[in-house]
Amino acid sequence: MYHVAKTLLYSDADCADAIQEAIVKAFSGIQALRKDSCAKTWLIRIVINECYAIMRRERRLVPLGDLAAEEMAAERADYSDLYEALSRLPEEIRLTVTLHYMEGYSVREIAKLMKTTESAVKNRLMRARAKMKADLAAAE
Repeated sequence: MYHVAKTLLYSDADCADAIQEAIVKAFSGIQALRKDSCAKTWLIRIVINECYAIMRRERRLVPLGDLAAEEMAAERADYSDLYEALSRLPEEIRLTVTLHYMEGYSVREIAKLMKTTESAVKNRLMRARAKMKADLAAAE
């Protein structure tokens, strides 16, 4: 859940909030789960929705200028070139890569989670690999 949240949100505090809200909503809505085998996918979808909700709330806030930019720069400085290349990908492609490579979801499961087709997921993965390869080659 953390990997998925971190893909969409940069702040660890926001990630923790999204995960906490997702767990609360999952437990309160457990009766809506039809198959136990789909529980992990269902929970990840709730995490994704919570991340989007946090992102919508943050858009309404006015940044504190240089202070917020400095904090984000310091937080991102701790990550490797690979993470930087991943963070430069568009949101939907970044999420697809995280679900596939970090969380181990199949293309079919990702398509179901993201409400898209399997071919769209494969195309996103292909574009992500090409873009990250180019970014990492340029960084060397």
